[in-house]
Amino acid sequence: MTRRAGIGLGLIVLAAGLCAGPLLARLPAAAVAAQSAAVPTFRVDTAWAWPPSLPGGQVVGVVSSVAVDRRDHVWVLHRARQVLPEVRERAAPPVLEFDAAGNFVQGWGGPAAGYDWPDTEHGLFVDHEDNVWITGLNPLERAYTDPTQRTDDMLLKLTRDGALLGQFGGRDRHPLARGGNADTAGVHLATEAVVHPATGEVFVADGYASRRVLVLDARTLAFKRMWGAFGAQPPAELGRDATENRLGMILTDDPAGPDQFNSVHGVKVSNDGLVYVADRNYRRIQVFSLDGTYLTQTFVNPDGADFMTVCALAFSPDPEQRFLYVGDYGNSHIAVVDRETLATVASFGERGGEPGNFRGLHALAVDSRGNLYTAETQPRPVGSRVQRFIYTGLSTAPAQ
Repeated sequence: MTRRAGIGLGLIVLAAGLCAGPLLARLPAAAVAAQSAAVPTFRVDTAWAWPPSLPGGQVVGVVSSVAVDRRDHVWVLHRARQVLPEVRERAAPPVLEFDAAGNFVQGWGGPAAGYDWPDTEHGLFVDHEDNVWITGLNPLERAYTDPTQRTDDMLLKLTRDGALLGQFGGRDRHPLARGGNADTAGVHLATEAVVHPATGEVFVADGYASRRVLVLDARTLAFKRMWGAFGAQPPAELGRDATENRLGMILTDDPAGPDQFNSVHGVKVSNDGLVYVADRNYRRIQVFSLDGTYLTQTFVNPDGADFMTVCALAFSPDPEQRFLYVGDYGNSHIAVVDRETLATVASFGERGGEPGNFRGLHALAVDSRGNLYTAETQPRPVGSRVQRFIYTGLSTAPAQ
């Protein structure tokens, strides 16, 4: 498939504000007419308390990720180093587990002997065997106090109780190894890792500098393969520094967009074996087979005011995973994408701190009942939050 033939442009939608009924986009009339099926709707769960009640009055820093395990327990990753200095002594452990009702279960994590814990936590994923995967991105985003120049060049695999099972890469190894994108022994500012049970492989979005997808054996963490945008091998050199990485879409005459990834911010693997890669700063999702063969792509909110759109991905929980939920970081929406057509069929949310709106929408997760969980990295400097959106069924009518 050629690059141009593989483009699937999503419908451009307008974000909906918070309304009394279910949350659903106010779509343009042409988009409503083009809808061939109902779309999911949600209402924000105002009973989901944030900040949570934690033992000993512990406090939470900037929330970077949220995940749901096979028990429908909700896992939250936050940046304990970014707790405000005046309450630093009460900082909660960076990994927090809650049951389906929102009750605290346990907390663990942080620097310890035997492994390199990231200075700036970024991604968390809980696999089908209850293993917990952690990535980090220091020094791209500094802690508010005690900043370090160290780099988080590791992927951690731990038990659900926090015991180390394996580490891929290690702190500061990339500047020393100078392997660039050819490096097969570590990551550099990786953003997310997910396990595909059918193949026993972990797919890593790597990330802010390496501009590639890595595939490892999920048990041994041995390197298996990698690819860049459009399935090509990633460029030999590392990517951008933090400033260059935020420049947004490069002007190009090719409607498919740049030949390289920009910020490889997320990755998900569907039940039917398709790999979805969130190229946040280029506003696109690229789709691959498990071996890295490029299949197609779609742009999400390409005309949005902020270029950082495709930040987070999650599937609807039906066996066909009919819908793909997309967190639009810069424009504060959740887009609903039809996975068969890659068309954006709805969206909801706008920028704001009110329940149901978003500031710094950074991660998404879905439970077995279809409820959505969101992690926000703003407002700053006081912290951020997790919200829950209750799935209210399918509807063909846009919100009023």
